[in-house]
Amino acid sequence: RRRMPPEPPKHGILVAMAKPEPEAFKKYKRSQYGEMRPYVPGESLEGISVSMEDIKAGAPREGDMIARNPANHADQWLVSALYFRANFEPAG
Repeated sequence: RRRMPPEPPKHGILVAMAKPEPEAFKKYKRSQYGEMRPYVPGESLEGISVSMEDIKAGAPREGDMIARNPANHADQWLVSALYFRANFEPAG
């Protein structure tokens, strides 16, 4: 009887790539509003990207937010509560 490999996580996609050098990163300011909603504990994350770093840090958890691309509402990702609080405020 053949064993099947484990299923990949449904909440993210892992791709092996070379890591860029730290100096490759530059600072950019956002020119648009972000569209986000609160993560609801226990909700399905199917179709929502969650980074491996966030998973290692215990995501998803209460206080996290789900962001979406304003031009493509199917493109959604989790934003940690700590990052959200440090970088966003209500638009009005």
